[in-house]
Amino acid sequence: MFYLLDIIGTMAFAMSGALTAMNKKLDPFGVFIIAFVTAVGGGTLRDIMIGRTPVGWMLDLNYVYLITAGFFLAVIFRKKLDRLRTSLFLFDTIGLGVFTLIGLEKGINIGLDPVICIALGTMTACFGGVIRDILCNDIPVIFRREIYATICIIGGVLFFGLRELNLNQDVLYLITSLVMIVLRLMAVKFKWYLPALEKK
Repeated sequence: MFYLLDIIGTMAFAMSGALTAMNKKLDPFGVFIIAFVTAVGGGTLRDIMIGRTPVGWMLDLNYVYLITAGFFLAVIFRKKLDRLRTSLFLFDTIGLGVFTLIGLEKGINIGLDPVICIALGTMTACFGGVIRDILCNDIPVIFRREIYATICIIGGVLFFGLRELNLNQDVLYLITSLVMIVLRLMAVKFKWYLPALEKK
């Protein structure tokens, strides 16, 4: 189930990146590159920082195939995807929870401090979008509007808090990811944003 959710999240991130690139009127190669970095950029940066090379997607070509499929689906059905925006948002939200947990586990497996593990989880979930926005010449969305990264941090803190209760690992994953998904849905529904800091 965890791997399946990872696959869904990867494809959703790839399609999200492709749609962003098409809105910027990039050529097909540019759209593919943006789709690719959106899907695996955070995980790649995480793996490099912890010295895990070759990075994950280089060891499992299924990710390359998934991103390529997401790219073609986004290109072929770009006019219809507006109707499916809710579905894409749900997949993207699932990806948020799953990618955060993957980053946490990578840090735990090499014995890093929980604070660093939470940073790795946040990076895994968010930094593909940061790289996408920078390449598209935008200020990253998570720095100016969304509380995306904040939800990852809350999820990480919850994960380590529940871990102290010696819960079953599957239950721990399920509770953490569900809380993150619910927070994300509520943040969008009720328009929760962090206030902007302005120089007076």
